[in-house]
Amino acid sequence: MATQRRQPRSRPETLARRRDILDAAVDIFGSKGFAGGTLQEIADQVGMTHAGILHHFGSKHDLLIEVLNHRDETDVADLEEQHIPDGMPLFHHLVRTAFINAHRAGIVQAYVVLSAESVTDDHPGREFFQKRYNTLRGEVAHAFAVVCAERGITAPATVSLASASILAVMDGLQVQWLLDPDAVDLGRASEFAIEAIVTAVLAPQPSPLV
Repeated sequence: MATQRRQPRSRPETLARRRDILDAAVDIFGSKGFAGGTLQEIADQVGMTHAGILHHFGSKHDLLIEVLNHRDETDVADLEEQHIPDGMPLFHHLVRTAFINAHRAGIVQAYVVLSAESVTDDHPGREFFQKRYNTLRGEVAHAFAVVCAERGITAPATVSLASASILAVMDGLQVQWLLDPDAVDLGRASEFAIEAIVTAVLAPQPSPLV
């Protein structure tokens, strides 16, 4: 008697399963870090085996990179061509992202934990975060250049400082918010800081600290 051959899993089902694994990995890596979180814990959360996770992602390192890429893709999912905008719209996008992040603590927590871990020796996410920050600083600096050109002014030397500062403020506020969400309004605090930095570049005033 011939046995019925199992039909291969359809692509939509495969994509949905991978999404489930990514969501579980965000949760586990966010709460325990990359070193502390295990593939078995991720597998248990989605009702799979350790081997099943490896079937979809190959290795724990590959899963980590997919988690990080997945996080970035969610930031631009609603944008035209799924790409970060330029000029003043970029700064509006950063503010909007901060307000959105206030409603997705799991993704924010995973990003904060993994980015902090990446500064340690031999962390598999180090290269990802180095490239990410280099890219983002460049995109913010270019946005400043576009806005300055539109206003007929020469981009000041403070652009590079401002670009790094905007990213630092956004990431630092996320840490404070995760530790005490009732004390820190992530969206409004990010908006205030970004507006202040952009204003300092485009319309500088004498420092009140001098």
